[in-house]
Amino acid sequence: MPRLTSSAAGERRSDQAGGHTAQTATTQTAVVQYERHGAWVVAPHGAYDLHSITPLADALDAAAKRHPTVVLDASGVVFADSTFLNLLILTHHTGTLRVAAPPRQLRRLFEITGADGVLEIRETVDAAVS
Repeated sequence: MPRLTSSAAGERRSDQAGGHTAQTATTQTAVVQYERHGAWVVAPHGAYDLHSITPLADALDAAAKRHPTVVLDASGVVFADSTFLNLLILTHHTGTLRVAAPPRQLRRLFEITGADGVLEIRETVDAAVS
């Protein structure tokens, strides 16, 4: 049964052209974890960058230490930067990590950086756990 293991609220500032005004948006993140067919699934939801990565990093670190196969269900990730990518590569070096159902933005990030040649990427969680 899925369980919520962590959540965080982060504040993101972005300056508009000319630096005259700034917008502030609150980003909610959550990490759900569960067992599926012998693999441990970590399902992050939200936007991940330097300011919001800690709960996901903690979850992946713990999962990689306890389980031979970890699946990251990336379908709920709405934004990810190089911090997220670095975390996935570090986790991949720790054990077996499979990335399932990455959205378009993540697929593009993987393609541009060449991470798609390093990470095991699957279309669905079911394909990743089998």
